[in-house]
Amino acid sequence: MADIDIDALAREARADLEAATTVADLDAAKIRHLGKNGPIVLLLRDIKDLPPEQRGPVGKGGNVARKELEALAASRHEALASAELDRRLIEDAIDVSLPPRAMPQGTLHLLTQTRRLLEDIFLGMGYDVIDAPEVENEWYGFTALNTPVGHPARNPTDTFYIAGHDQGAGANDDALILRTQTSTAQLRAMQLTKPPLYVVHPGRVYRRDDIDATHSDMFHQMEALAIDEGLTLANLKGTIESFLHRLFGDDLQVRLRTHFFPFTEPSVEADVQCFSCGGTGDPSADDRASGDFDRCRVCRGEGWIEIMGAGMVDPNVLGAVDGYDADTVSGFAFGIGIDRVAMLRHGFPDLRMLFQNDLRFVRQFAGRP
Repeated sequence: MADIDIDALAREARADLEAATTVADLDAAKIRHLGKNGPIVLLLRDIKDLPPEQRGPVGKGGNVARKELEALAASRHEALASAELDRRLIEDAIDVSLPPRAMPQGTLHLLTQTRRLLEDIFLGMGYDVIDAPEVENEWYGFTALNTPVGHPARNPTDTFYIAGHDQGAGANDDALILRTQTSTAQLRAMQLTKPPLYVVHPGRVYRRDDIDATHSDMFHQMEALAIDEGLTLANLKGTIESFLHRLFGDDLQVRLRTHFFPFTEPSVEADVQCFSCGGTGDPSADDRASGDFDRCRVCRGEGWIEIMGAGMVDPNVLGAVDGYDADTVSGFAFGIGIDRVAMLRHGFPDLRMLFQNDLRFVRQFAGRP
């Protein structure tokens, strides 16, 4: 027994413990070296048989080696047990997730897409986009826009009155209405900003119209207003042509026709060449083959499509706002129907389709301006 090397026993046991790759292997190695029949345990048990002078060094060395090996075994056990637990958690995992299902993505409504397209065109031309109330009084809706008392537009059969209207008492500038056109934004913009002024205003308007394929009691317009020194009808014509070419294409022909609006003088209406028949007024090949149409169903054989009303701002409108002198500045304005632009650009026949929330219709225009 005196020839036993405690360090050699400890090295062998340490190597065996460190070589274990599983908890089971580690437990087997621990039993072999630190169990009741392990070499170091037997050495310490039989220490009484050693000569007296060897008992102290052997007992001390054996106990030190045993404690170090037990600490090593405990550390290895913790590491191996943790690794095995992680592996079991992965291997034994149960997928409780539900089968995937496609979630439909929303998109901007065609009217919103069209409005943003118009805004982008005017922003590129240097105009600002403004907002204005939908509920106005008669001063903003009619009086300041040079619309006299007795004009048919001021009749309750044409305009939605909210409060304050007495048909037999004449005009009441404080009577509240749902605006019939976005031209009311002209006055708001002029009151807030001194010239020069270049703005557009998109928004909802309301009229007592019967609802059919081309009319609604609520629809959308965009008003454009430019006030500066030296503006003429030529500036208006150039602006309209530039805008419509960007909207419908450079090859499209544009014409202006004389017209009348109370708040512009002179007044014009702008037409664009029919992009369905190319201005000929003839029906398409499909329409001709069907026998249902003997002329273009888009322009109804005219070759032209009315697209907007416009004109030079009437001096009386300029005079309604402090700081706007008709002898110093001039301006032009025009309004275009956003709903009508959407119909013309995409070729659907009925205005009501925009408001029926039919997904079959809406999905056709996902992501399309």
